Amino acid sequence: MLRKTLLAIAIASSLVACGKSAKEPEKAGASASASATAAKDEKKVTLLMSPEDTLTIQSDALASGPIITGSIQPERRADLRAEVGAIVLQVLKENGEAVKKGDVLLRLDETSIRDSLTSAEEATRAAEQTLAQTQRMYERQKTLLSSGMVSTTAMEDAEVRRNNAQSDLAAARSRSVAARQQLTRTLVRAPFDGIVSERKVSNGDTAQVGKELIKVIDPSSMRFEGMVSADKIGVVKVGQPVLFRVNGYGEKQFNGKVKRVDPAANAITRQVEVLVDFADAVRPGVSGLYAEGRVESQTSSSLMIPPTAVVQAGDSNFAWRIKGGTLAKVPLTIGTRDERTGRWEVLSGLQSGDMVVRVPTSGFKDGQKVELSTPKAVASASTSKVSEK
Repeated sequence: MLRKTLLAIAIASSLVACGKSAKEPEKAGASASASATAAKDEKKVTLLMSPEDTLTIQSDALASGPIITGSIQPERRADLRAEVGAIVLQVLKENGEAVKKGDVLLRLDETSIRDSLTSAEEATRAAEQTLAQTQRMYERQKTLLSSGMVSTTAMEDAEVRRNNAQSDLAAARSRSVAARQQLTRTLVRAPFDGIVSERKVSNGDTAQVGKELIKVIDPSSMRFEGMVSADKIGVVKVGQPVLFRVNGYGEKQFNGKVKRVDPAANAITRQVEVLVDFADAVRPGVSGLYAEGRVESQTSSSLMIPPTAVVQAGDSNFAWRIKGGTLAKVPLTIGTRDERTGRWEVLSGLQSGDMVVRVPTSGFKDGQKVELSTPKAVASASTSKVSEK
């Protein structure tokens, strides 16, 4: 009896298992068909876009040329050094202060120089008196010689003494002028209107001849002093436009023009210096800032696309093209970037006149239908015409 019962249970379990296995393929097939239906439904969904959501690819001018790197430096700059050896008495200007031409920037001790000037002036007065005395003696000897009362030798001796006195007076005057000039050099003055960029000494320092004292720059004379690789210098010409960025000014673009190209390359780096003048009225007011840009030596016509329309997927790029009311995913090969507009050069994938989505989203499907809406202004005009009829 027990054996029959166990056999019945085993047969029932087998029937249940067979029923489940038969239902599972049915469920799998149903889910697969549902997915396929959903995918078809997604493609059947029509996207409604306005003209502002699309753009037409067109050819535009693309400027290219060698890279230029360097720094912003003032054309007018003065490194003022001590011309006399003296103690620094007073520094009148600090870093960043504006100065006018002739303003006193620094005072040196003039005590010893003023003593030298006084001594030179006294020597000059003594030499003038000696010359006057020898001149009178010479004139007297000349008169006596005409009367036959003195010999020719006495006359010549008086002339020699007169000439020597003239030489002594000239030397004394020269020493006096030199001492007076040294005295004026104890006051260090601004050579032009500008700003103090660096103060090298403080009160009480000893300034030897040639020692750096203070630096003055003219911020209105800022220029881009850059370097270009020697193998690219052949295409750089005076007057070519330059577009560059300056460190500290973010993404702001500065325009310039090549002013001068150095005729000799650097012996170590083999780069050539190129001086660029600012073409804009606004320019950096700080010298020494790093700058980098491009000399626009060549201009060509190329297909251009804005960065918002380009979708990056790893190392590849693509765009969504609208053609015949259908959305298509088009692989792109892009080239250089136009620094002025930020747009990319399209090397392959699109043609002039193609319409693409301006700002694509992740929900787009390849082959999806697209309908372009009529602008509101046009629609309202059409409606008014119909109502008039």
